[in-house]
Parts: sequence; C-alpha cells; structure tokens
Amino acid sequence: MIAIVDYDAGNLKSVEKALRYLGAETCVTRDFEEIRSADALILPGVGAFGVAMERLRELELDKAIGSFVREEKKPFLGICLGLQLLFSGSEENEGVEGLSLLPGEIIRIPEGERLKIPQIGWNSLSYPREGKLFQGLPKDPYVYFVHSYYLKAGEREIVTAQTEYGATLDVSVEKENVFACQFHPEKSGRIGLAILKNFLALTGGEN
Repeated sequence: MIAIVDYDAGNLKSVEKALRYLGAETCVTRDFEEIRSADALILPGVGAFGVAMERLRELELDKAIGSFVREEKKPFLGICLGLQLLFSGSEENEGVEGLSLLPGEIIRIPEGERLKIPQIGWNSLSYPREGKLFQGLPKDPYVYFVHSYYLKAGEREIVTAQTEYGATLDVSVEKENVFACQFHPEKSGRIGLAILKNFLALTGGEN
C-alpha cells in the first residue's frame, strides 16, 4: 500500500491516479496507523510553505511523517511543495519551521531578463550523480514544473537532478529512504511515470 498524505494541499488526486495507472494500491489518508503500516509514503503539495506547515502541525502529520522517515525507514517521496517542506524553512514564509528532515534552504528563483516567475512548464534535467528514481531514463529528459522557490541543498551529495532556470536549481534529492522532486512526475508524461515506477520498485514491487 502506498499512502498519500492528506493535508488539504491539493494535487493529491493526480498523484493517486498516476500510481493506480501503474498498478499500485493507494490510499489518501491522514490516519496515523495507515501511514505507519504503509509500504511507502508520498507527500505531494501545491501552495504556500507556511500554510502547509500550519496544516501539517494542526493534524499532527508532521509527527507521523517524521516517525515514518526516521523510525519506519521505508521509502518516502516528496513532490513539489512536498520537497520544500522537508527542509528547515523557506524564504517564502521566513520564521516558519519546516520538517527539518534534510539539510538545505528554500530560496526564491532569481529575477532575470525574459524569465517568468513562477517557472511553469517543461524543463530538462541533468544528473549530478546517479539516483534511484532516474534508473533507465534517457539523458536530459523533460519534466513539468510549477514553482517560484527552489532548493539549495546543504549536502551536495544528496542532489540527483538539477535544471537551469536563472540559476542552477537542485530539483531532486535522495538520502537513504528519503526521495524528493521539485517537479511533478505525475504530470510529466511517460518520463514521470517511469520515475514513479522506479519509486514503487523501492517497496519491493509495483503492486
């Protein structure tokens, strides 16, 4: 069972639909026991960092996520805002503490000539090092982004994908059982499905 964290942050159904297309059994939940017993956990999300963290704390899902990652040690995937929430904070809402599961900072994409913020649309990936989510994918694949803030990872060795958009953005990380993507694999066509399939494989199978 793949559990998708329900904290009213949107984008849950598209993730669920993509996983079911791949044959995975899923549940959208905020139930602690369902989360604890899941084979893997996904934290999607769109919206503001501060609002999302407030909601996670109201529901005590920050504790459930922390326990799943640190104690259950099963595969975890953050998507878009779900990536940003894994870090200690964001320039979007300074003073709001994130989940602090990985080292790094979330900063605004720099303004630039002919550069629209947020970044909305397709952009290519490069791989600083080999990551499990990108096994079998072609060089420089295109994936779909919607974001105004990006990760500057505190540990360079956890970065598995980057893209260029006014700066070199860290857009995917991997550390032990924690994986995250700034882009939306569920909206990235066959490349995105291949990434999700690789994540499902970490649970010991696609079903």
